[in-house]
Amino acid sequence: MSEQVESWHEARLIPTSGISGAEEQERRATSALLAVMAVVKEFGRALLKPLGAPAGVIETYIEVPFEYGEKKCFPDGLIRIRRGKLTWTALVEVKTGRSVLETEQLETYLDIARSQGFDALITISNEIPPMLGEHPTRVDKRKIRKVALHHWSWTLVLSTAVLQKEHRGVSDPEQAWILGELIRYLEHPRSGAMELEDMGAHWVSVRNAVASGTLRPGDPGAAEVVARFDGLLRFVTLRLGRQLGTDVVQVRSRREAADPSLRAQSVLTSLVADGRMTGAIRIPDTVAPIHVTADLRASQVTCQVEVEAPKSSRAVTRVNWLIRQLKHAPEGTRIEAFVANARGPGTAELLGKAREDPSTLIADPKKEIKKFQVTMIVPLGTKKARGRGSFIDSVIDVVDDFYSDVVQHIKGWTPRPPQLREFEPETVQPPEIASVALSSQDGADTGDATTSPESDAAR
Repeated sequence: MSEQVESWHEARLIPTSGISGAEEQERRATSALLAVMAVVKEFGRALLKPLGAPAGVIETYIEVPFEYGEKKCFPDGLIRIRRGKLTWTALVEVKTGRSVLETEQLETYLDIARSQGFDALITISNEIPPMLGEHPTRVDKRKIRKVALHHWSWTLVLSTAVLQKEHRGVSDPEQAWILGELIRYLEHPRSGAMELEDMGAHWVSVRNAVASGTLRPGDPGAAEVVARFDGLLRFVTLRLGRQLGTDVVQVRSRREAADPSLRAQSVLTSLVADGRMTGAIRIPDTVAPIHVTADLRASQVTCQVEVEAPKSSRAVTRVNWLIRQLKHAPEGTRIEAFVANARGPGTAELLGKAREDPSTLIADPKKEIKKFQVTMIVPLGTKKARGRGSFIDSVIDVVDDFYSDVVQHIKGWTPRPPQLREFEPETVQPPEIASVALSSQDGADTGDATTSPESDAAR
């Protein structure tokens, strides 16, 4: 009997069996997601709050018909929130698997939303835009003046669900179980909610052009590879945030956040000139952001973090302070020490040798070490698709290893708080010196009338 039970399939709230094609896959994913958003209030609110939707009762529908000219259109879903007299409504368009969003279809739905007085159009697909808030599909900007256009990747949806259930919490146990069933469904390969799969059709040609030094900014696919790299970093933050239970974000300057094209142009320029693509991610409560660099010419991917050195103590003490915190890091981890008011590279050594002799990181004991750079370097995968030897997996793996072996163990230096000096108990003074009162200088190293050489001579 036990052998039979092991071969049985447990009944699931949202089964993956019976999915016969892309259309059924999209319909089932849409219905499952929207239903759970309406039932599990914390999850629905977590997804909709960043879009500016009000808090209130969430109603969800699928395949709502609308007249558009002489034809009928059926957006995949509709979300409505009511709060008092206020109503917020958004159409939903969903793609699963390798299907991509289409400009013409989105512009049609934007027109419908505007004519109906709706507030937004939400798209969901496996496309991951380079930056949070960006949309992977270009549409006529005039059509989004009155209707907001938002995008969720399935990775974002899954990460939000895991964060809510496992870390932030769901108040109702039955609702928590329902959210768990959605997570189980989205994690199944047949659901169509895939993770990042490849670096795009132009990856091989761009990679070869970088290696030969012939890549030009206007070459076909160069901008797409740059966008895919930023999309990969975005995927890394969502994946890592899901594991850590916190919001991991990409680091952008204010100018780049205001104008994403500046970031894209900067990475493209670096790729053409040096064969490198660089970005940074920030994990809450860590010592500093993690900088990730993919060097296509050197076939290396690096993770690096800067650590401020202690503001006091000798140089060798500062080095030992850092080395003690790197007990889990591999010996091939590189440490570079920078002294104050110096230009150019610092003194570098591998962690294995620095453990044996910390002085190898000290060029001049009289100079103050200002900061350290800790770097992990691994071979860069070259394959376009996921799997062994792939570019995507090599980046994901080094970020995971660098965080688990290095960053999570480093605590920034904090000065020791000033110590309160203990005074001797007050004693009764003889009548002849009764005017002498207890002073903050009593017991100090200097200026103490009871211990100075002058007072001894006077006595």
